[in-house]
Amino acid sequence: MLTFLLAITISQLAQLPSWIGQTSGVNTRLRGVSAVSAQVAWASGSGSTVLRTDNGGATWKKLTVTSDALDFRDIDAIDENTAYVLSIGNGPASRIYKTLDGGATWVLQFRNEDPKVFLDAMSFWDADHGIVIGDSVDGKFCILTTANGGRDWSRVPADALPPALANEGAFAASGTNIAVYGEGTAWIGLGAATRARVLRTTDRGRSWKISETPLKSGPSSGIFSIAFRDHKHGIIVGGDYQKEKEAIDNLALTDDGGVTWTLAQGLTGFRSVVAFVSGTKTVVAAGPAGVDYSTNAGKTWMPLFGFGPGLDTFSFAPGRKFGWGAGASGRIGRLGLNTVAISALPASSGDKFSDNVNDFALRAQSGRGRPRSQ
Repeated sequence: MLTFLLAITISQLAQLPSWIGQTSGVNTRLRGVSAVSAQVAWASGSGSTVLRTDNGGATWKKLTVTSDALDFRDIDAIDENTAYVLSIGNGPASRIYKTLDGGATWVLQFRNEDPKVFLDAMSFWDADHGIVIGDSVDGKFCILTTANGGRDWSRVPADALPPALANEGAFAASGTNIAVYGEGTAWIGLGAATRARVLRTTDRGRSWKISETPLKSGPSSGIFSIAFRDHKHGIIVGGDYQKEKEAIDNLALTDDGGVTWTLAQGLTGFRSVVAFVSGTKTVVAAGPAGVDYSTNAGKTWMPLFGFGPGLDTFSFAPGRKFGWGAGASGRIGRLGLNTVAISALPASSGDKFSDNVNDFALRAQSGRGRPRSQ
């Protein structure tokens, strides 16, 4: 009987994702992460923290961007040497820096001087074209775009955007409020207002439309992250960051490019980030209290257990079934969605076997709330 149970347990666990904790060398809260390849990834967080690995996470190097005390809530890497990092806060605390040499040197590309502007997140279609979202100001959305690699950032005119709701904006919780696709399509998940909505553009931000979603929204709730696997199929996640273990109306799907959204279920708590494996229906949703994953584009979900606290942010390496997640107290690690090597399972017996197998399987494989109050 024990052998039979072992065979079943091993067979099931062989299909589980695996988490490998890594040492970041910092104790700050990490809110941004950007995976480039099997070897290179970047991360960012409070205390002006920017990290980079070039050996798959075996070691992480802390980089010096500025001597000013900033909170870097988002980092977007274009390649192994080129990356942008965004800091949050009112007025000059909101900035964008860029490196072209793997983080050895950084150039301040944008420094906000408007005391009402508060930047939240950014994303890039390619090396030249990018977009930034900030909280709304006086009923107008604050969106910046660049067409020359960040040398110039221009605010999208108010008449190209629908009016914003009172207090409407993006949550600087994971750097994943914006999803981009193709050469000019983008979607932005919003919250903190009476309704959770999604902005969308198909011309690199020159014109915009907006859609209602069924996600619950309020001062501490709404859409925290958005992801698309193609130009039609997307997903939004969120919830209330003050109620991390609640999963009430915090997941919705679209199959028409974000025009309409349908409420879904299955998450096990508030989720601050959602990400697809490129070219597949496999998707991961994470938050400070846990992680869930789906293999059918978010229709059904399975929680991941056995690797401690949850994550604030996550990024898959392009074209790979693994990526890096990060969170509080400098927590960082690599999540893989390949099968676990069964031959290396440790010997054990009795009631503790399943716990040991679960722990081993999740370790074995190598290979934004609203920032004013959260």
